[in-house]
Amino acid sequence: QVQLVESGGGLVQAGASLRLSCVFSGTLRSYSMGWFRQAPGKQREFVAAVDWSGSRPVYADSVKGRFTISRVNDKNTVYLQMNSLKPEDTAVYRCAAVQSSWNLDTGDYRYWGQGTQVTVSS
Repeated sequence: QVQLVESGGGLVQAGASLRLSCVFSGTLRSYSMGWFRQAPGKQREFVAAVDWSGSRPVYADSVKGRFTISRVNDKNTVYLQMNSLKPEDTAVYRCAAVQSSWNLDTGDYRYWGQGTQVTVSS
């Protein structure tokens, strides 16, 4: 059974940092992994993604220079390091898996985690 389980969310003040983790099933090691977020009343948006090898990360413009995605396949884990957090980063963050290594910002992600809440106060 394929699983993705996120953790690391929480309530922080603006300017703080958080690191999200997503532990995924071993069968997904060859998949690209992405992070998405959805704020109340808004559509889900792409945040960051990385291919199966951990190279060629892709970021949304809104998080470039502040967020870093990485993965450790030996641990079946993908991370999202979030620095200089802003109130507009408040959302439920979900990790997801896609087979393709291209167009990771618009890919057809097949497997999804349940999400972890990130709340940034001003």
